[in-house]
Amino acid sequence: MSAVIFKNARLVLPTEVVHGSLAVKGGRIQSVDQGSARGADGLDLEGDYLMPGFVEMHTDNFERHLMPRPKVQWAEMPALMAHDAEVAAAGITTVFDALGVGDADPESLRGSTWDPVIETIDLCTQKNLLRADHHLHVRCELPAPNTIDLFKPFQGHPRLSLISLMDHTPGQRQWENIDVARVYYTGKKGWSNEKFERQVTLSAELQDRYAQPHRAYFVDYCRSHGIALASHDDTTAAHVQQAHAEGASMSEFPTTVLAAQTAHEHGLLNVMGGPNVVRGGSHSGNVSAAELARHGLLDILSSDYVPGSMLSAVVRLVDDGILSLPQAVATVTHNPAQATGLNDRGQIVPGLRADLIQVRFVDMPHGKRHAVVRAVWREGQRVL
Repeated sequence: MSAVIFKNARLVLPTEVVHGSLAVKGGRIQSVDQGSARGADGLDLEGDYLMPGFVEMHTDNFERHLMPRPKVQWAEMPALMAHDAEVAAAGITTVFDALGVGDADPESLRGSTWDPVIETIDLCTQKNLLRADHHLHVRCELPAPNTIDLFKPFQGHPRLSLISLMDHTPGQRQWENIDVARVYYTGKKGWSNEKFERQVTLSAELQDRYAQPHRAYFVDYCRSHGIALASHDDTTAAHVQQAHAEGASMSEFPTTVLAAQTAHEHGLLNVMGGPNVVRGGSHSGNVSAAELARHGLLDILSSDYVPGSMLSAVVRLVDDGILSLPQAVATVTHNPAQATGLNDRGQIVPGLRADLIQVRFVDMPHGKRHAVVRAVWREGQRVL
């Protein structure tokens, strides 16, 4: 088998950007060379950037396709195919489908069984229908009475690589500001103020009854099965210290600088949302991801609820002078790959998987830059 050459590219390497060429053979990066390689046969990237494929460890995007409107559940296979195409078009070659378990409402997505969804992912993978490499990230809502029962389809599944512990009880963590929580639930979910008040009272009761025993269950499951564990919406130093004691390796979306600082002091990686960077702040009124980056506290970027936000956030961090391009790209490639045990990808380095994306930067009339994904390869095979 002869090597495939990618030439005339700006290669985003771990610590620098160089003009050069790259050879791929057997799905792996065979060599990286500086220079134009004009005489060689191969794919001319026309001076575009060649980056490692993005590794997305927390996206709500699949859930959005499975339930595009409240109470409207979509068929599993069309939803998966649409989600897969969207993340691939955003440059994501490895995706952790974040699926939430635990909700008192049986008509909600997170309150119903995930068996058909898991079966669909497995089937589409076996038939080689998917552009991205799909893994599972189970988000466990600790105060929900049915969380452990709804987790059962995921137990022992080889695709399960990450579990995060969530507690969305209003009055703490993400929803420390009750007024912000009210705006979210009455706006996005269409609750009346009366329903919101009832749910606040009920949520406190459920948290008191279920949160701690459920937390102990999932911490033990991760320890005994070698699954990566993440905390969620840490606000105080105590939140992070508890997560560290339980074996968490990541703090997802810390809401304060203090929590992010404490995470680093205890060896946890901070995960923030790309939309936070792009918008210039959190939609929940919490700490800015760019502020954490300026303090050296941002390790991983997730697309969260907008797949294209990963690339847009990279551009924003670079253009605002906060990170260099290799540093910004590492937050969406190498760092999440390492955090989830995927040591075979995430950098343009000989021997690693040839998960690659071709990106062109575009200068806009208003003076800002945007970036466009022009092509995507997974293990050397073009998928977009």
